[in-house]
Amino acid sequence: MSRIRLLPEIVASQVAAGEVVERPASVVKELIENSVDAGARKIDILIRRGGISLVRVIDDGCGLDRDDALLSLERHATSKIRSAADLHAITTLGFRGEALPSIASVSRFRLTTREADAAAGTEIIVNGGKIDIVRDGGEAPGTQVEVRSLFYNLPARRKFLRSENTESRNIEHQLHLQAIGHPEIAFTFVRDDRLVFQLPRAANLHDRIRDLHGNKLLERLLPLTSAGLGKIDIGGLIGQAGVSRQTRAQQLVFVNGRAIESPVVTAGLREGYHTALMKGQFPVTFLFLNLNPASVDVNVHPAKREVRFRDPTGVREAVVNSIRRALEGGRGDWQEKFRAPNVSQSSALPIGRTRPIEAQPAFAQQTIETLPRFAPSGFEGPRKLPDTTLAQERIDKKIPQQFQIIGVLNKLYVLMENADGLVLVDQHAAHERILFEELRRRMEDQGVLSQKLLLPQTFDLSLRDAEWVERNMSILQKMGIGIEGFGPNTFKIDCLPAFLKTSDPVSFMQRVVDDLKSASNSSSPLRLGEETIAKTVCRHAVKANDPLRYLEVEKLIQDLLGCDLPYCCPHGRPTMIQISLAELEKKFGRRSAIQT
Repeated sequence: MSRIRLLPEIVASQVAAGEVVERPASVVKELIENSVDAGARKIDILIRRGGISLVRVIDDGCGLDRDDALLSLERHATSKIRSAADLHAITTLGFRGEALPSIASVSRFRLTTREADAAAGTEIIVNGGKIDIVRDGGEAPGTQVEVRSLFYNLPARRKFLRSENTESRNIEHQLHLQAIGHPEIAFTFVRDDRLVFQLPRAANLHDRIRDLHGNKLLERLLPLTSAGLGKIDIGGLIGQAGVSRQTRAQQLVFVNGRAIESPVVTAGLREGYHTALMKGQFPVTFLFLNLNPASVDVNVHPAKREVRFRDPTGVREAVVNSIRRALEGGRGDWQEKFRAPNVSQSSALPIGRTRPIEAQPAFAQQTIETLPRFAPSGFEGPRKLPDTTLAQERIDKKIPQQFQIIGVLNKLYVLMENADGLVLVDQHAAHERILFEELRRRMEDQGVLSQKLLLPQTFDLSLRDAEWVERNMSILQKMGIGIEGFGPNTFKIDCLPAFLKTSDPVSFMQRVVDDLKSASNSSSPLRLGEETIAKTVCRHAVKANDPLRYLEVEKLIQDLLGCDLPYCCPHGRPTMIQISLAELEKKFGRRSAIQT
C-alpha cells in the first residue's frame, strides 16, 4: 500500500500560507507590496480588531481585467517573472505569486479590481480557498482587497495570535516601513474606525520622516552619501552620535526599496558607529542601499525579509565607510554652534577680551596648570596646555573664541554659553575622547610597543581560525602581538602590547581573533585594542571633583572641538549637552510672554 500521497489543493495552499501569512501584519505587507508594484500613488488601509476581523487595502494602481484577476488567485501565477533567469534580477517587491492565494485560503476574501479605461470592474469572493462568486464590480479604478476572519478555518493558528493591541502595533510598524520606503506614495491608516495617520505624498525622505516622527528627530539625523563607493549607492539618514535606542525598532534598512533584515548590514552599522554608541544601544537609521538587482538574492526567505548579497564584504565596507563619513562630516555643523555669535553681547562678552578681569568667573583668575598627563610606556602624553604667557598673547591678539565659558558646576560640568543657549560639558568624558584619539593616532603612526612575556604561551585554534591567523600575522604583529606558528593549528605568543594588562594571554588572543574576524577590511589594525585603550585613558582622564583652572578648561574645550568624533567619549556617552533658550524660556514660563 502506498504511503505517499498528493495533498489536496486546499491543504497545500494552507501549508504554503503558513510560510507567507504569519499574522495580520503579514497580510498587510503582502497587499501593500502588490499595490506598490501596481504603480499606486495612494494606499488606504483599514483594520478591525487588530486585523483579525478585517483588513482592507485600497489602492489606485493599474488594476486587473477579469482573466488576470481570476488567475491571480492561482498559486504561482505572477506577472513579475517569466523564467528562472528572472529570479536572478528581481526588480519588484512581489514575484512568487503566492500571496493572494495563500491569504484567500485562510480567510473570507474579497477582491475588487478595475482598470482605468474599463467600463466595469471585477468582484471575486473566496471562502477558505474556494471561489464562490465572480461578478461585475463598480469600484473606482484600482484594486480593493478585503480579508475577513483571518485563520477562521485554522483555529490552531488563530489561537497563536497575540492580543488585538499587539497585532495592531505590528501592522502599524509594517505601515511605517512601507511609508518610509516609498515616500512618493500617500498612505492612510484607519484602526477600528479611528484615523491613526494620514500621510500625503512626500517630495523626499526628509518630509516623510518629519510627518511620521516630527522635527525633533529629524534635526538629529545626518544625511548619508556614497560617493566613491563603486556600484553600491547608499543614501538615507542616520542618527548623530549618541542618538540611539534600546532596541532595533528604528534601525531600518532598505535594499532596492525593500525593507530587509541583514546580518551583513547590521554588522556594518555596528562597526560604523564604533565608539559612538554606548554598549547595548542601537543606532537610529533610515538606510537605503541601491545596487544591481543581480547582486542581491531576495528569494532566500518565505517572507522575503532576509536577502543574500553576492559581495557581502563590499556591501559591509560601503556601509561602514558611509556611516563613518557621515558622523565625521557632521562635526562641522556641530562645531558651528560654538562659532555662532552670542545672542546678547552685553551678557556674553568673550572672557579675556573686553570684559574686565574682576567680572570674570573666579576660576578664570587662577594660575594655569596642565591637565593630568597620560603617558603609557613609549609614548608622550597629550600636548601641554599653553603657559600663561602664550595664553595671554592669544588673548591680546583677540583671536575669536568659539565658545563662552561661564563656570564649572560641581567640579565636573563645564558651563558654556552659545547662540542657542546653555551647553554642559562633562570634563571627564571630554578628556577621555581627547586622550583616546591622540593615543590611537600616535600608535597608528609609530606602531605599538611590545612587552615580552616572562613565559611564552601556546594555544590551539580551529582549522579556519588557524588559517585566518596565518594570513593576518602581519596585522597582529603591528598591534604589538608577538605571534608565530608552533605546529599544526598551534601558535606561540611571546609578547603583548605594553599598555595591555591581562593575566590570561591565551583568552585575550582568542578574543582578538574573534573580534578581528568580524571587523571590516578598512578597520584600523588597532581596532581590536580600542576597548583596552578606552579603559586605559579612562583611568588617566580628569575625574569628577578634579579642580581645573580657567585656561585648562578652555584648552580642554578647544581640543575636544578638534576631535574626529567630539560628540561622545570612547564608551559612547555624550560629552556635551545643549539646553536651548526655548527650553529655558519654557521652564521659566517666558515663552508665551515673548511670543506676544
